[in-house]
Amino acid sequence: MAKSVRINEQIWAKEMRVIGEDGQQIGVVSREEALKLAQEKELDLIEISSNSNPIICRITDYDKFRFRLAKKEKEQRLKSKKVDLKEVRLGVRTGEHDLAFKRNKVIEFLKAGKKVKIEIFLKGREHTHRDLARVIIENFLKKLAEEIVFQTDQYIMGSPRGFNCIITPK
Repeated sequence: MAKSVRINEQIWAKEMRVIGEDGQQIGVVSREEALKLAQEKELDLIEISSNSNPIICRITDYDKFRFRLAKKEKEQRLKSKKVDLKEVRLGVRTGEHDLAFKRNKVIEFLKAGKKVKIEIFLKGREHTHRDLARVIIENFLKKLAEEIVFQTDQYIMGSPRGFNCIITPK
């Protein structure tokens, strides 16, 4: 559980709006009276919202409350869309056959609906030929555009190690 929740004696407010275990409002009562109501029903007093004035508390079983909260968080995680990013690395000395092979892999990834990050790494003295590396990645993208339609999410950007760009299927 990501959020810590105050229960019973941990609640510091003098007055609070209390909601019963069946969901109906009991009203604004003092802290002592709310704790007494919860103890009579053998349940817990749980702080729901500390931002409102007066704060909102609910009388319910703490374990059930934690279970529902964890279940809700899990559902939200499952609903969130995960972006699958595939990476293809090129080099300044990569041969034509290898570039064609990597181009075919990028086409596969794009047809599968995945984002692709194309990188070119520069090693050692290759850093002096940054303009050549940019030309290689531009030519790779031109040849790729002849075979499949894609859109560029991130244009060719320089980094300390070389260049990279991100493309997605259209």
